[in-house]
Amino acid sequence: MDRIRIRGGNRLNGTIPVSGAKNAALPLMIVSLLTPGTLTLSNVPRLADVRLLQRILQNHGIDIMVAGKRAGQNGMAGDVMHLTARDIADTTAPYELVSKMRASFWVLGPLLARCGEAKVSLPGGCAIGTRPVDMHLMAMEKLGAEIVIEGGYVLARARKGLKGAHIVFDKVSVGATHAALMAAVMADGDTVIENAAYEPEIGDVAECLVKMGAKIEGIHSSTLRIKGVTSLTGAEHSVIPDRIETGTYAMCVGMTGGDVLLKDANAGHIGAVIEVMRSAGIGVEAVNEGVRIHRNGQALRPLSVETQPFPGFPTDCQAQLMALMTMAGGTSMIRETIFENRFMHVQELARLGADIHLHGDTAEVRGVKKLTGAPVMATDLRASVSLVIAGLAAEGETMINRVYHLDRGFETLEEKLSACGADVTRISG
Repeated sequence: MDRIRIRGGNRLNGTIPVSGAKNAALPLMIVSLLTPGTLTLSNVPRLADVRLLQRILQNHGIDIMVAGKRAGQNGMAGDVMHLTARDIADTTAPYELVSKMRASFWVLGPLLARCGEAKVSLPGGCAIGTRPVDMHLMAMEKLGAEIVIEGGYVLARARKGLKGAHIVFDKVSVGATHAALMAAVMADGDTVIENAAYEPEIGDVAECLVKMGAKIEGIHSSTLRIKGVTSLTGAEHSVIPDRIETGTYAMCVGMTGGDVLLKDANAGHIGAVIEVMRSAGIGVEAVNEGVRIHRNGQALRPLSVETQPFPGFPTDCQAQLMALMTMAGGTSMIRETIFENRFMHVQELARLGADIHLHGDTAEVRGVKKLTGAPVMATDLRASVSLVIAGLAAEGETMINRVYHLDRGFETLEEKLSACGADVTRISG
């Protein structure tokens, strides 16, 4: 397996282009199941999860063509992907593919909408429990599907097609909102989805669906109103910039000091992150080209933050913020309200000298004067990049193992950081 070596202590100065959002690109690719026409997506990030979803969609019969890079094109620019599902060859999403990436479960809604049936493995092949899919299934049943769980698979059928319905989620769920939206756009009649998640990525998917002929009102709000249509067409759509990548590199600059332009970043998507960073003493400015981050000598101030659904502080930036607060001048309290067991990075940060104590769903982070490089292990996508942030400021050498987690969600991370002065090297396995 590859490893990443970081020699800390360098300030970051320059420009980092922000890639297309993974959490928008994946559902946008799945949307292609809804039409026999060609969906052309630009600014698609080159990530392990994107490659895996290509395999999953090809299993259903989607023809996928990725346009080659033109001469002189920026090597950090995203791909252009053409997806055509003229015919659905297979309505089964097998365990060996779904178990590798949770988002692939979202094929359930489009397959039901277009084919009237689907057989999709439960994520990880496990019973409904942690990070459950019960709200996904509730939405499908409200829309008229018959659901049976058998042998680790969801067997869903809508013999007479899906019907419009009133869906009320008892808590905000990004995945369930995606599932309900994708299914409802081709249901017969009107659908109202209340307490919907309204992360920018969901709005991006909704806007793409409108280009394809869907009728959706309330985009970027917690109530979606959908008038079902009988068919959708192909379309062209550009994936929005990745707000989690934006927040991550912003915290890299906050940790090391320096001055970096996050090119193409959308400040409107990271309002809570900007507020938190400014409270910590980091300069953040929205500019025409993106977002500028700078810190020159000011000490980091401690914070009390809890994760919340959008527009609150995102759970996907929690590990990064914790790494930043390890060197703040005082004690920070970080509460995780979205996912349990999302503090796996704590013990690895401690190997670098961080002083962190867990109290249930809250981490007490006592700032230290210095971190020291050490070998560490990536445990999941966001946890792994928190180790990068800490390593950038640590004295000496930090070696991050199992970086395939990073490759799932961060495109050309070493090149982007190295271009701004960081000493970051990938060591091939």
